[in-house]
Amino acid sequence: MEDKVILVNENDQEIGSEEKLQAHIDGLLHRALSVLIFNSSGELLLQRRALDKYHSPGLWTNTCCSHPRPEEDTAAAAHRRLNEEMGMNTMLKHSFSFIYRAEFDNSLIEHELDHVFIGISDELPELNPEEAMEYKFVNPDRLIEDIKENPSKYTVWFRIIMLDHFSKISQKLTYESV
Repeated sequence: MEDKVILVNENDQEIGSEEKLQAHIDGLLHRALSVLIFNSSGELLLQRRALDKYHSPGLWTNTCCSHPRPEEDTAAAAHRRLNEEMGMNTMLKHSFSFIYRAEFDNSLIEHELDHVFIGISDELPELNPEEAMEYKFVNPDRLIEDIKENPSKYTVWFRIIMLDHFSKISQKLTYESV
């Protein structure tokens, strides 16, 4: 687990750093990253979060999600964390960013400016059991339907990515090389 997160304003300008847990207790806006890896068949690689995660344990989410360290480039952090969580290395492209705020039952608050990266790989993950307990490849259209029918199975940020922003991702996958 990362010790500190980068605090930012709504324009993603760094304004300091804070202990990760304290930032989530106070609901401070901080920089985050989400990685979505698709295979050559267009399926999205999901991970199920480990049961001992401090929030959203056991929920399905995007391929990798984390925070850059202070003074670490966000794209470099995305590569590092994809390797640390899923044992994967692939080219990534920044797709978009969004801000969200969510309160959890354990009184923690996620308030993140989330940078979303996409990549394409047919490599199979080697899970870090401290981060993820299982994985699966899913057709995005079926996934979106399942998120609508069963939202409690998925993390808050991943629901936002898939329900509110997936068209941005699919356009980049269709019209650009990742």
